[in-house]
Amino acid sequence: METSSQTDKQLYTDIFNSIDFEKIIDHPNILIAANFWEDERYRAAKVCYRFMRYIDDLVDNYKSEHITIDAGEKTRLEAEVSRWIKSVMTATDFVQASDEMRELVETVQKFHIPVWPLEAFAKSMIYDIYNDGFASLQAFKDYAAGASVAPAAIFVHLCGLKKVNGEYQAPDFDVRNAAESCAIFSYLVHIIRDFVKDHTHNLNYFPNDLMVKNNLDRQNLLQMAQGAPITYGFRCMIAELYNEADRYRVKTLEIIREIKPLVEPRNELSLEIIFALYTMVFDRIDIKHGTFTTAELNPTAAEIKQQVWDVIKKFVASTRLP
Repeated sequence: METSSQTDKQLYTDIFNSIDFEKIIDHPNILIAANFWEDERYRAAKVCYRFMRYIDDLVDNYKSEHITIDAGEKTRLEAEVSRWIKSVMTATDFVQASDEMRELVETVQKFHIPVWPLEAFAKSMIYDIYNDGFASLQAFKDYAAGASVAPAAIFVHLCGLKKVNGEYQAPDFDVRNAAESCAIFSYLVHIIRDFVKDHTHNLNYFPNDLMVKNNLDRQNLLQMAQGAPITYGFRCMIAELYNEADRYRVKTLEIIREIKPLVEPRNELSLEIIFALYTMVFDRIDIKHGTFTTAELNPTAAEIKQQVWDVIKKFVASTRLP
C-alpha cells in the first residue's frame, strides 16, 4: 500500500516529467514553479502573466527601438497602459471585450486577485515611459514595488489560496508583505543577469548614484556589454547590488518559513522551487572574476531542470509521514 509521501512523490515526478523546460521563456521561474499547482490555478497564473508581459513589452519594445521618446509618444503609451489596466479593474460588461480580456477579468474575479498588484504594475510601467533610469537605489526599489512585487504578489496570492467547497478563499497571511522581499531579491538579480541584454537594447536599470560613485555611465556600460573589459568600478557597483540582494534573499528565507505552514503541500513545493531558481542565478554571480555575459549568468534549460528535480527530492525526503 502506498503512503501519502509516495503518492505525492509520484505526482511531483509526473508533473516534473510533463514540463518542457526548453520552451518556457517568459516568466520562466514563476511558470515552472506554478506547474506544480492544480491545473486551473496554473492556468490563472499564465493568464495574468501573459497580460503583464504584454504591458511590459509595450513599453520596453518601444524603448529598445528608440533612444528617446517624444512627448506625444509618451502620452500615447501612458494612455494605452492605463486603458488596459482600467479595463481589467472596471469590466462588468463582456459584450465589447476581447476573448483575452474576458479570460483575464474572469480569472481576476474567480481567484479573488486584489486590485493593488495591477495598479502597482501600471504605475511602474508609466514610470518607465517618462524616465530613463533611477536616481538612487531606493528609487529602484520603489519602482520594483510595481514591476516585480506585483507579479510576485499574484504568484504568492495564488499559492496561498485555499479551496473550500469548490470556492477559493483568500490566503491566511499578508500577501504584499510575503511577496516583497522575494520580488526585490529576484529583481536585483535580474538587473545583474540581464546586463548585456538591457544595455544593448537602450535599457538601464542600474541606479545613477551607484553609477556616479563608481565612475560609470551609459557609454562605458554599453561598451562592456559589447565585450570591452569589465572595469573595477563596475565590479564595485555589482558588489553593492549583490550585497543588497543578499539581504533580501535572507528575508525571503524567513518569509517562506513563516508562510509554508499556511499553504498546501503542492504550493509549499512551488515556493521552494521558485526560490531555488532565483538563488541559482544569484550563486552564479562572480564579482571578482566574472564577465557578466548572458551565457555566464543564465543557467541552461538542463541545469534548471536538474535544480528543480533536486528540490523535489529534498522536499519529498523532508516531508514527515502522518
